[in-house]
Amino acid sequence: YSRMRPGPNGAGLSRKAIFTEIDNSLRRLGTDHVDLYQTHRWDYQTPIEETLQALHDLVRAGKVRYIGASSMYAWQFSKALYTADLHGWTRFVSMQNHYNLLHREEEREMLPLCADQGIGVIPWSPLARGRLTRPWDTSTARSETDEFGRTLYGDEDRVVADRVIEVAGRRGVAPAQVALAWLLRSPVVVAPIVGVSRAAQLDDAVAAVDFLLDDDEAAYLEAPYVPHAPV
Repeated sequence: YSRMRPGPNGAGLSRKAIFTEIDNSLRRLGTDHVDLYQTHRWDYQTPIEETLQALHDLVRAGKVRYIGASSMYAWQFSKALYTADLHGWTRFVSMQNHYNLLHREEEREMLPLCADQGIGVIPWSPLARGRLTRPWDTSTARSETDEFGRTLYGDEDRVVADRVIEVAGRRGVAPAQVALAWLLRSPVVVAPIVGVSRAAQLDDAVAAVDFLLDDDEAAYLEAPYVPHAPV
């Protein structure tokens, strides 16, 4: 979806853009296919039928095994699933959405839709861009330069982050383990997308798979949540 090159069809989800960029991706990766190919955003300028048929043709051509989508409204995702079924095209199998303890708006519509339709959820920013891994006022290179992150979270979210650190302290684990373990309690979440810059962060992410929160701890983490407007 995002712009990859200048000029017409250098961005978006038109048939020409999709066909061009999958070949560019395969060349860069040095492989003849990708297992999961995802649209990044909803393209308001291209009919969803054009996008879905192009993706279906990539699956038929063997360049793509499965297709997925990322952040959009639940009605849009539902429309895409319905349209694919209507034409016998390949369905989306994954939803990469913004979901963590500080941003739970997906619980209203998108997660129930995915559960009903058998869609695997692979949240981005599961640690809220590091906000759930350290004391709120800690300054890092990322927090100082992450302009987009400043649009996602605010001081009203601090109490949730504080509780993550509190629970982590009681249990003797890293805050990241608590935040990821909370996500993994949801049966529709199959693989939070984590980013690491140090080996210890990868260790925490792996350890979260076997770390279990009880119902009281989960409720304690969820209680101070403040609703957010869509971003």
